[in-house]
Amino acid sequence: MAEKNKTKIPYEKVDTQYYSQWYNKVIEEADLTDKRYPVKGMNIWKPYGWKLMQNIDSRTRKHMVNTDHEEVKFPLLIPEDEFQKEADHIKGFDDEVYWVTRAGRNELDIPLLLRPTSETAMYPVFDLWIRSHADLPLKIFQMVNVFRYETKQTRAFTRMREIHFFEAHTCHETGEEAEEQIKQDLEIMEKLSKKLCLPNLELKRTEWDKFPGAEYTVGVDSLLPTGRLLQIAGIHQYKTNFAEAYDIMFEDIEGEHKYVHQTTYGMSARLVGAIVGIHGDEKGVILPPAIAPIQVRIIPITYGDKQNDILEYCQKIKEKLESSDIRTDIDDREDVRPGSKFYDSERKGIPLRIDIGSNELEDKTLTLVRRDTSDKKEYQFDELIDKVKHEIKDMEQSLFENAEEFLQENIVDADEISEIDENKIYRIGWCGNRGCGEEIEETTDRHILGTLYDGEQYNGECIICGNEEAEAAYLCKKE
Repeated sequence: MAEKNKTKIPYEKVDTQYYSQWYNKVIEEADLTDKRYPVKGMNIWKPYGWKLMQNIDSRTRKHMVNTDHEEVKFPLLIPEDEFQKEADHIKGFDDEVYWVTRAGRNELDIPLLLRPTSETAMYPVFDLWIRSHADLPLKIFQMVNVFRYETKQTRAFTRMREIHFFEAHTCHETGEEAEEQIKQDLEIMEKLSKKLCLPNLELKRTEWDKFPGAEYTVGVDSLLPTGRLLQIAGIHQYKTNFAEAYDIMFEDIEGEHKYVHQTTYGMSARLVGAIVGIHGDEKGVILPPAIAPIQVRIIPITYGDKQNDILEYCQKIKEKLESSDIRTDIDDREDVRPGSKFYDSERKGIPLRIDIGSNELEDKTLTLVRRDTSDKKEYQFDELIDKVKHEIKDMEQSLFENAEEFLQENIVDADEISEIDENKIYRIGWCGNRGCGEEIEETTDRHILGTLYDGEQYNGECIICGNEEAEAAYLCKKE
């Protein structure tokens, strides 16, 4: 980082090497994960980090259930012969799968692999579950671990070999219904992104960058402070590609047998990595209130004969907050100074801190400190719930708007290849031809992330061939 004394790391230009050091430091200090497990890329979720992930899962699960999805849990191992039924899918994961070839001392007749994703595990069973139009739509999801042999340098949450993964799979009678499902998934993503304070771009990937076996892929990308885009979700339209490979058919109302149309929607622990990277600062992580394991931490500043009274007042505040479903704890460690408690609260990213000393006890007030601004405000005890809820809502809005402003400020139009020289998102004209696309990527050392899913008006020509019917494509380095 050019200026290491900057307080808002995410909203300054960050040197990639410094960012990596900062990122590893703050996730360790926040006690989110432990990378010392003896298999590279397979980290331990610490209790605080796992609770954070569970809170994200819980919010995701609620959206799924509210849109008529049902939760399932499929086995981890997939037979090789089932995996091989979809050629494009195999090719996409050829270098990433982990193989199991022996049980004890016995060689397996059919090798098994650890799921890299679950299409080839689920779809042979879908063929058994679906018989008629009455069985449709089928909408299921699961939260499991997937395994992919990441060959690059691993990084906690964003580039792992064992990945905590959410995946939703749906089957529909018609292509139109499948398209409506894609739109519903994007609506869910928008609601979730608001609570995670992760603004993003929804980009329809290029043909050579789509999910293996998909007709098309929509990548949901958030911008890190390094100027690189991190994909935080993927939504895939399969049409009948997998249905034909796995013979998933149904009898329609007229008695005709047809292939189902399928979609998937996937997210992973990358969401945690994006939250850390986008919202953190020099003090540590900053967690959005909706998914923070602890939303309010109360710190008693005790001494002398007021100690017990202050602790009782803190407990009263805690009980009042918890009665309104606000996740609260008290840092009542006797052998730790208040300054160290403040530091611990900051590095864990706890959204709100309440300081209680003898003055607050006497006046029946509380001093509230917000993690994202460090502003101190004094409130009356009777105002507690309304003021805390207000600060939570305001912090949520502020985190999202700051990140959205950063994202928009870093989208730059470029009409010539020579203009592409910074770590930003470049909006360029592209004719859609693969040859032009590959030349753009090779010349700029960046990836075409695609075109906006909803489309946009663009009056320009292809940056390579000059075709005047070009679309606006987004070019950026990927994390």
